[in-house]
Amino acid sequence: MAEHAQANVTEGAPSGDLGRRIAARRALLGLTREETAARAGMAPNYVAHLEQHPDAAPSRGALLALAAVLRTTVSALTGGDADLPPGPGQAGRAPEFTELSRAECAELLSAHGVGRLAVSTALGPVIVPVNYSVVDDTIVFRTAPGATPSLGVGCPVAFEVDRIDDVFSEGWSVLVRGHARTVTDTGEERRLAKQAYSAPWTGGRRDQWVRIEPYAVTGRRIAV
Repeated sequence: MAEHAQANVTEGAPSGDLGRRIAARRALLGLTREETAARAGMAPNYVAHLEQHPDAAPSRGALLALAAVLRTTVSALTGGDADLPPGPGQAGRAPEFTELSRAECAELLSAHGVGRLAVSTALGPVIVPVNYSVVDDTIVFRTAPGATPSLGVGCPVAFEVDRIDDVFSEGWSVLVRGHARTVTDTGEERRLAKQAYSAPWTGGRRDQWVRIEPYAVTGRRIAV
């Protein structure tokens, strides 16, 4: 097929929604472009072209081949399920639950990203997403004074991260319970700003650093 032909495309960062999704899925599975291309029956430069050019328009057949190799769906690659909650797929025939060790939980947490923070408010419990990082075996994130995430300061909180694979009905979750406190030392604030991986997606001024010091970390994995 023409779209599988070699293209004069240099290595570069992913560009465009489709390209970023392909690259992110490759990284999650630990696949190189060359490995992905070989398994999908494509030229490596064509995979690079899809990742680097926002106007790339692969055929349905090419998308199906990539989705199969990347263990996902065409809808997920193209963003068609972006507004859907995870988990609509059918349960596996013989799912197995596995309790994760503390080391396994720490490894999954250290991948960074977005987690859910549960705090108590005057109107009852509230769960909000926050961009977080792991520094010195603690959860850290930035927020604004008075914002919902800041209401957990001085209180016990729960923090959860997970990953769901709808295609294979697999996934994992890690739950952290701990005490939240505001970071007030300016030197520590500067150190966190240098070491933290994730910045708040919401933008704006988020100058209050919050640290969650865990007293319990548990996790589970489900596989078929």
